[in-house]
Amino acid sequence: MDRDEIISRRLEKAEQLQQKGISPYKKVFSRTHTNSFLLENWEKLAETQIAAAGRIKAIRTHGKAVFADLIDETSKIQLYIKQDIIGDEKFEDLALLDIGDIIGVNGKVFKTRRGEVSVLVDDYIILTKTLRDLPEKFHGLRDSELRNRQRYLDLIANPEVKEKFHLRIKIIQYIRNFLTERGFLEVETPMMQPIPGGALARPFCTHHNALDIDLYLRVAPELYLKRLVVGGFEKIFEINRNFRNEGVSTRHNPEFTMLELYQAYADYNHMMELTEEMLHGAAHQLLGAATIEYQGTELDFARPWKRITWLDTLKEFGGITLNPDASEAQLAQICQQKNIPCEQGETKGKILDRLFKELVEPNLIQPTFVIDYPTEISPLARQRDDDPLLTERFELYINSFEVANAFSELTDPVEQEKRFLHQEELRRQGETEAHAIDHDFLTALEHGMPPTGGLGIGIDRLVMIFTNSTSIRDVIFFPLLRPVE
Repeated sequence: MDRDEIISRRLEKAEQLQQKGISPYKKVFSRTHTNSFLLENWEKLAETQIAAAGRIKAIRTHGKAVFADLIDETSKIQLYIKQDIIGDEKFEDLALLDIGDIIGVNGKVFKTRRGEVSVLVDDYIILTKTLRDLPEKFHGLRDSELRNRQRYLDLIANPEVKEKFHLRIKIIQYIRNFLTERGFLEVETPMMQPIPGGALARPFCTHHNALDIDLYLRVAPELYLKRLVVGGFEKIFEINRNFRNEGVSTRHNPEFTMLELYQAYADYNHMMELTEEMLHGAAHQLLGAATIEYQGTELDFARPWKRITWLDTLKEFGGITLNPDASEAQLAQICQQKNIPCEQGETKGKILDRLFKELVEPNLIQPTFVIDYPTEISPLARQRDDDPLLTERFELYINSFEVANAFSELTDPVEQEKRFLHQEELRRQGETEAHAIDHDFLTALEHGMPPTGGLGIGIDRLVMIFTNSTSIRDVIFFPLLRPVE
């Protein structure tokens, strides 16, 4: 049966319901219990009149009785509908129901002779008549493109997908509670910004008609959160969206969720401790263990985690002893020796980043803090007191994913201006991801920012690991997709 025929038949059934004075689209239904509560507490509720609601998953007719499976957000429960209980007319109207229709039922819970908790229905009401067939009649929706494009069908057809998103929600709730219990305040900062700042990334541009100015969807909330630290908020965080005009891959979506936090009178060592404690606790509380299996690899979140300097990772995994003051030509020569593509005229920062991605990232499987990044690729981080070519910065890697990025924040406005000017020169040379100069932020720093540690965690990548997902699309409700032609 093709789609048009299915819709036509279901429209006919909706019309028949209306002719009987039954609206196929009700306004409200007073549900007393969820399905999971009924399943878990059926003995206590055996003599209680209950009301349940959900979507019909299956219908089985046996003479003067009908068995149906009803699903809600929490679980599936069996309905037992008898003609002699609901009456001839209501029993006859069951023929106007289809799999996927949403109904409400009244009755009592009991356990069948086969041991299945069920609802003995004494009345039912049609709440929503569906016009389209559900995918493969609930046997599963497997086409990944269709699943991402029509997430609502994915959630209906694949219960494990709903469980994955429930875990995503719990992870965010855990992080929010963890930080709140430690005195952090949740704040909100602008999504549209006159200057794209806080990260080395290409922004999306938009235009505000009333003010006749170009604005940018934020690539990071960093510079606004730091303004709040200048203003006296000493422990703050934000969980919200960032937007970066970059490619789409299994680890990248142009719109993604980040946790970003700042703590005054702290440094990147405090941020490492906080990160370890938070993610180790999340694994224990949400998954019940300090180890997580990800695509056949056991990831051990037991503390303490490995810490290794950025330069030492190149030595350990690439056999390179690198001077952070090396020139572009010297770095290009190293790339050539290691058979790593390097385009002529690439900036030093680009080459440093490529060396790390090619030689180091694939080897960082267990939770690992890579610390002390070159200043060249860390324009917002505080330099090390013993070596101005390196910064007090770390990135956390798990299963070769960059999951977190953190600094001892640069609070010197003169040095910050120098870094911005260097980034501006890179922009003039064609580096589209270089940092723009934010003069208002410099003004804020000139009013004094206390020593501060900052941390950003990619929520989507963290959820990928916790849910054993191979693609970031699988943990974002509605990932960006190419329009259907």
